[in-house]
Amino acid sequence: MEDVPPPQRLRLLSANIQAGARTDGFGHYLTRFPTQVLPHPSKLDNLGHLARHLAEFDLVGLQETDPGSLRSGFLDQTHYLALQAGFPCWHHQPNRRVGRLATSANGLLSRLSPQEVRHHPLPGRIPGRGVLWARFAVAGTDLVVMIAHLSLGARSRLDQLAFIAELAQDCPHAVLMGDLNCEPESNELRAFFRRSGFEPPDCRLPSFPSWRPRRCIDHILATPGVPVLRRWLLPNLASDHLGMAAEIMLPQRAGNAAGASSA
Repeated sequence: MEDVPPPQRLRLLSANIQAGARTDGFGHYLTRFPTQVLPHPSKLDNLGHLARHLAEFDLVGLQETDPGSLRSGFLDQTHYLALQAGFPCWHHQPNRRVGRLATSANGLLSRLSPQEVRHHPLPGRIPGRGVLWARFAVAGTDLVVMIAHLSLGARSRLDQLAFIAELAQDCPHAVLMGDLNCEPESNELRAFFRRSGFEPPDCRLPSFPSWRPRRCIDHILATPGVPVLRRWLLPNLASDHLGMAAEIMLPQRAGNAAGASSA
C-alpha cells in the first residue's frame, strides 16, 4: 500500500490594519489622531512590520486598508503589502470614502489564484460597507472566501449577516473572515449560524483592543466542509486589533476523498 499524502492545508489570517496607524491605548485615538488622518512616515514602518507577519500565511483578509487617499500618502496599501510579503495575487474592495482625505477597503492577499472575485455592497443604515467574495478551485472543488467589516449597529449587522448567508447558500465549502464587530454568542451571529450552516468557533479568542483584548469580534468562520484545525491570535500588528489566524484543511471532491481512504 502506498503512503497517502497528508491533506493540503491553508494558513489564513484576518487583520484589521487601521490604515497603517498604530494605537497602543484608548488615549492614542486622540493624541495620535493627526497620524491617523494624515500621511506619516511611521505608517510605512508599521506596514513593513506587518508584511513580515503576513509572509507566513497563504491567504490574508484585510480590513481598514487604504486603497490610496491623503492619509496613506496616496499609497495603495493592499498592493504594497502584497509586494512586500510576496503574494502574487491581490484584490481590494474600496468601500467608504471621505473625499480625498480617507478611503477604507477590504483586501485579499493570496498565494492561490482566484477563479472569480466579486464586490458586493452590504445593506445598512449608513452606506459604505461591503463583502469581498472570491472563489478558488482547489482539489477538484470550489472554496469560497468572503472578507467583510461589519457595522457598529446591531440592526445593520443582522441585515449584513443575512445577506452574507444568502451569498453562501449554495457554497458547501466557504470561509468568512473579518472584523464582524460582534461576539460569537451575539444575537446577530447566532442567527447567522442558524441560517447559513457556518459553525461557531470552538474557542474564545479576544482580539480587541490589542493592548488589553476583551472582545471577540475578529473571526475566521467556516462551513462543516472546511475543517478548521486550529485558531490562534497574532499580536504586534501595530493596529488596535490583534490578527485572527487559522489553519484549515482544503476541501476535497467526494471521489478524491473516497479514493484516498481506500488506497
